[in-house]
Amino acid sequence: MDIEFEAPLWEWHGGKASWFFVSLPADVASDIRFASAGRPRAGFGSIKVTVRIGRQTWRTSLFPDKASGSYLLPIKKSVRVGESLAVGDRARVALTLVDI
Repeated sequence: MDIEFEAPLWEWHGGKASWFFVSLPADVASDIRFASAGRPRAGFGSIKVTVRIGRQTWRTSLFPDKASGSYLLPIKKSVRVGESLAVGDRARVALTLVDI
């Protein structure tokens, strides 16, 4: 399943480290829940994906977010730097669900 969307980058502060995420839009999250229903999940209920933002492609996982009912996509530093993304910038994301 291939999906494209645009969403803002945001930062979560936890102790000594910060993490950067994009929250998936509600309609995209709904499509992913439907496509992955009944499939085995990885740790924390995560779903493996291949992601592309600009020229950067990598493998990671989507993590369910109980507060929003959506999924969180972590954006690693090399991608943020390589694509000049800062908190609040909208990222154009293309992702493929792995093993679904």
